[in-house]
Amino acid sequence: MTTFVDRVVLHLQAGDGGHGCASVHREKFKPLGGPDGGNGGHGGSITLVVDPQQHTLLDFHFHPHIKANNGGGGAGSNRDGATGRDLILKVPDGTVVQTEDGEVLADMVGAGTEFTVARGGRGGRGNASLANARRKVPGFAELGEPGDRLDVVLELKSVADVGLVGFPSAGKSSLISVMSAAKPKIADYPFTTLVPNLGVVQAGEETYTIADVPGLIPGAATGKGLGMQFLRHIERTSVLVHVLDAAAPEIERDPLADLDAIEAELAAYGGLEDRPRIVVLNKIDIPDGRDLAEMVRPDLEARGYQVFEVSAMTREGLREFGFALAKLVAENRAAKPVEEATRIVIRPRAVDDTGFTIEQDEDGVFVIRGTQVERWIKQTNFDNDEAVGYLADRLERLGVETELAKKGAQAGDPVRIGAREFDWQPNAGEYVSGPRGTDSRLEELDTRPSAAQRLAARKARRVRNEDEMVHMAADGTVSTISNSKLPVLVSDEDDIEGDTDE
Repeated sequence: MTTFVDRVVLHLQAGDGGHGCASVHREKFKPLGGPDGGNGGHGGSITLVVDPQQHTLLDFHFHPHIKANNGGGGAGSNRDGATGRDLILKVPDGTVVQTEDGEVLADMVGAGTEFTVARGGRGGRGNASLANARRKVPGFAELGEPGDRLDVVLELKSVADVGLVGFPSAGKSSLISVMSAAKPKIADYPFTTLVPNLGVVQAGEETYTIADVPGLIPGAATGKGLGMQFLRHIERTSVLVHVLDAAAPEIERDPLADLDAIEAELAAYGGLEDRPRIVVLNKIDIPDGRDLAEMVRPDLEARGYQVFEVSAMTREGLREFGFALAKLVAENRAAKPVEEATRIVIRPRAVDDTGFTIEQDEDGVFVIRGTQVERWIKQTNFDNDEAVGYLADRLERLGVETELAKKGAQAGDPVRIGAREFDWQPNAGEYVSGPRGTDSRLEELDTRPSAAQRLAARKARRVRNEDEMVHMAADGTVSTISNSKLPVLVSDEDDIEGDTDE
């Protein structure tokens, strides 16, 4: 079963904002109650927080899909929707947040460090919040904004002061077990260490952390062995310790050759050239181990290394080695600048910054980009003409129409904002209030007659001239005919008088 995970891919989905409500107050004896639609609640965000009690990303390995709660929708009587609950995800110290393309979003070091990785969508405003002097009773409300949806990669880089590197079975785990309270797995075969180990060492008044990674082998920088995928855990270290096996003749290896091979892999990995090095010749308790250590020590010191001969079994030389590490760690800490609290920098928008850009792509479409205008598009209900007219007014006030005209756009040219593409029609005149949900400026786009027009047509059909009569045919069809076309009925007397005259 997996017990240590230092890299995971999270599929995050922040909560969507709730829709606003379009409602009109209705109460007996209050015919002009006015709009009372409430606002939608904001969606929940997802925030990462460094917790010192966390040492692995194992929990995220089994639950990579994370979703925050959506905001509630608004309701009548000015009732706002509930705000979605934010999710707090605890991560180990040293977690690096990055995109799948490798772009670093946050390097989380220090207990309590927070980073909001996915923001919840804004809730839409209800018609009570949208009412103004021109739109006294808006017949629309804003839609909720969708929350962020993204995939991020979490990588754990252990925060340690000292890093132990060396070949498999060099005795790194044995050293960390006797120098600290860590209890790594120790056995007499290579690659016993499968995950990084971290321990805390006390040397006099100095306390520092020490970490070892799985053994390196030639070619580790190209993916061979296990060490390459764990080298990130020594990137933050102040000191690197080369653990060389003084019992190398028994395994037919040369300590100097091992040192050169490890340095070649560290150079191929990169970023560790400036770290001070210490060489430890381990296992001097083994027969001939002390003799080999004395033979290679002059060559190592000639290269500029500080060399210590130690034994993890008998603990010989560990005290001097521990204090030497403490001295280097203290010097490194003193050389670092004093950390200051994060300052909040407020950068106002430039005077000539409109908040949007307009570019014409190769297909002739004018593409408008900007956080504000794209959010307006997401919050507009395009099935409501009044909402579309309200959007057009906002874009005009922002200066979008003026900028489109400067770019050479003509009426009817295609315009794209976010995922919505439409034909540009310059805003024609001021908004005139009418039936809720309608905008007279958009009537030309709607060929369907309104309810008032259909009522007038029915009344017109019911009005008949005095010289018309209703006629019903045998099949039930009703029509009107003029009196002049009806047969004339005469009396017998009129018929006789007509005959006499003849």
